Amino acid sequence: MNPAISGLWPALLHPLTTEGALDSVLAIAHAKAMLAAGCEGVTLFGTTGEGPAFSMSERMALLDAMLAAGVRADQLVVTISAVALPEAIALGRHALERGVQRQMLMPPFYFKQPRDAGIVQAVSDVVQGIGSEDLRLVLYHFPAISTAGFSHAAISELLRRHPKQIVGVKDSSGDLPHTLGLAAAFPTLSVLVGAESHIAPVMRAGGAGTICGLANLAPNLMRRIVSAPAALSVADEQLMTRLLAVHAVLPGLPFVPVCKTILAEQSGNDSWLKVRAPLSELEPLEEQAVRQTYLAIADLLPAC
Repeated sequence: MNPAISGLWPALLHPLTTEGALDSVLAIAHAKAMLAAGCEGVTLFGTTGEGPAFSMSERMALLDAMLAAGVRADQLVVTISAVALPEAIALGRHALERGVQRQMLMPPFYFKQPRDAGIVQAVSDVVQGIGSEDLRLVLYHFPAISTAGFSHAAISELLRRHPKQIVGVKDSSGDLPHTLGLAAAFPTLSVLVGAESHIAPVMRAGGAGTICGLANLAPNLMRRIVSAPAALSVADEQLMTRLLAVHAVLPGLPFVPVCKTILAEQSGNDSWLKVRAPLSELEPLEEQAVRQTYLAIADLLPAC
């Protein structure tokens, strides 16, 4: 495994207050619960965490609160994706000033379908703008969100320009052959999986681990899978599949509100239901279906 980043890093869900502000107290408690369950660390402000919906000041303040509460800098990945490159640079500098070296960056997602040359230049501008050899950057490949991803050619060029700072790729494409291709083509990089069902096969092929949403809901189960991908049991694979199926109990359910609904049911805290626009909470019948489907398997989780 690439020592830069490996293992289990939940793409942290971020709770909101009734007024719609980040709830730092609940967020810190959730992060610490993930760490107590054996996760190597947590990832702030990814897409599961509604990251692009939050301002720079909100993102910086939560990072500062996490560190002040005792979460170590080496237990954090900070997603610095932003529409404006100067904002990504500012987020990256802020994190590095606090010792958080591991950062994740999506391709620019305002202009649709930029060319490879533009994507490479954008990332290179961010790396140079942050201006630190201590930066450890994970390229966030999620074309369903950004409309463009990191091609092999773009990754190769970024490695040529910034061999020390570019340390990994997080693939949220949901395309197993693509992720396996990354692991084969870039053995020096940490290839991290977003699709939970692909974690074991990718790790068996040299992948480094996962940054995923399901870890918020079943960290101990995911810990077992990541710790021994070659020994994935039929029972664990089936349980993971049933948890993922909760997201499809009705057509068109959005991933983040479903995750937050399950977490609300798990914790008994309906504060988790709130999301920030443009996301919206589930409709009452959708919420009921998600809760009921989850409860049908909930008794299987304590042993996991």
